[in-house]
Amino acid sequence: MKTHQPKFLRMFLPLTLVLTLTGWGGLFLIIHNTVPNLMPRWSFFFLGVLALTGPILPIIFFLNQRFPSDPPVEDMVILRQSLWVGVFGSTVAWLQLGRVLTPGLALILAGVFILIEFLLRLFERSRWNPNQNGD
Repeated sequence: MKTHQPKFLRMFLPLTLVLTLTGWGGLFLIIHNTVPNLMPRWSFFFLGVLALTGPILPIIFFLNQRFPSDPPVEDMVILRQSLWVGVFGSTVAWLQLGRVLTPGLALILAGVFILIEFLLRLFERSRWNPNQNGD
């Protein structure tokens, strides 16, 4: 258990800080300094993905350490799962902008993202070979 905290501090803490500060700082600047034309609107969605991915990264890391899987989760899987949260948040914001978001649609969208991640993990598990790790 001692190796997990330095791994997080070394690998994910700088990324978390950069994504969070870039995302929320950019969102603040876009909301307060621009008119919602085409380019600022797309920038809003891009920065929204960054702003949501950054803070969720430590939570996803903790959940993957708390509930380990076989094969063990790689670093890119943690980043991918965090990105799913950011993409979900921006997609929900985009749907709300068009006034088509309903709670049912949000649940369906969340279910689709969870299903895609489940299938990706299932594919990774089917390709995993325990003898590849240098034994």
